[in-house]
Amino acid sequence: MRRLWNGAWLQTIGGGELELKQYWIIIKKRLLLIGLLIAVSCLSVGLYSSYYAKPQYQASAKLIVNQYKASGSLLSSIDIGAINSTIGLIKTYKEIIRTPRMMKKVVEAYPELGVTYKELIGMVSVSSVNETQVMSISVRAESYRKAANVANAVAIVFQESVPMLMKVDNVSIMDQANPLEQQGPVSPNLKMNMTVAFMLALLLGIGLSFLLEYLDDTVKSEEDIETLLQVPVLSTVPLFRESDSREHSGMQFAARTGRENNVTFDA
Repeated sequence: MRRLWNGAWLQTIGGGELELKQYWIIIKKRLLLIGLLIAVSCLSVGLYSSYYAKPQYQASAKLIVNQYKASGSLLSSIDIGAINSTIGLIKTYKEIIRTPRMMKKVVEAYPELGVTYKELIGMVSVSSVNETQVMSISVRAESYRKAANVANAVAIVFQESVPMLMKVDNVSIMDQANPLEQQGPVSPNLKMNMTVAFMLALLLGIGLSFLLEYLDDTVKSEEDIETLLQVPVLSTVPLFRESDSREHSGMQFAARTGRENNVTFDA
């Protein structure tokens, strides 16, 4: 039983190797197509990212959500339950910040930003680090100065609106973005775009190779005949060209001429 099991296992491994070889033959037949797709995709993405895509800059302002205190006195000890409830409250604050009502307040308070509330919703993203009370308001714009001004404006308006909306005053601005800083663009990321284009083009080329092979129903080899007709191949006729015939005749003539020159007759 053990010997049979080993034989079956070896046969399975052999079949897997045969399938892998067949796959490689299909890919190898169309390496030029795959390489062309990769070259065109990477070149197009590289040119677009370098010369046509508009640079985007990102700035962030950080808020901290404190524990609510009924009086102005400091808590004598850290209340773990209150911290957990505060962290849960951050999820609510993240949704409130990006609402049209809040964005309209920002546009009304800071008309110099020159954006509509719909544009502002698309520019702003809110995130928080897990198990912390810190929120980050990030803004993307065509310049770092504008991104910083928008992030600071959203943070200030939200901080001022929390007492009226939630009946608590527990949000403080921890860090504002500096519009005068010189920061590089965060997008387009040329290396990342080129890597993604390479991988997608490679997968597309391989998929297209298998699709073309599947659609090609012509018979090209003995294996195709055996697979199609389910019968063994008994013999084959080689391809014989006219040039091969001339070359073969010339070789025979040269051979006969050589033999005749080497024959002598004695009287």
